[in-house]
Amino acid sequence: MLGAACLLAGIGLGVMGYHLMNAGARNVQMLRQRLAERDRQLAELRDGVGDHVERLGSLAAALNKEVSEASSRLGAEAPQRADLAAATPTTPEVESDDDVAAPRDYADGNRGTLSEDFGLKQNDADAPQPPRY
Repeated sequence: MLGAACLLAGIGLGVMGYHLMNAGARNVQMLRQRLAERDRQLAELRDGVGDHVERLGSLAAALNKEVSEASSRLGAEAPQRADLAAATPTTPEVESDDDVAAPRDYADGNRGTLSEDFGLKQNDADAPQPPRY
């Protein structure tokens, strides 16, 4: 009877140990699978970024080509538009209003809040002096 109990206990411990070992291997397999999936996603993103950069490069080249064509067209049309430059005045007329007063800070007296000594006390001798060492 003792032998049968030891045999059953041994079998139970063996099954439990196998299950624990197999669970660790299963976790390792799942981690490897997740790592492979992330590597695949990263490779797809790299390919997508490369395609995007190539597309941006072609768009920039097309834009540069259009800008150069537009500037050449404007350069070709400039002599034809010389009459417009002669029709517009070169110096704008400035209205001189001498009756407009200079801006004020709206304070009482000669010195206002925008003066450099606003809020400072007049008697500097009464102010406490820092100790000198």
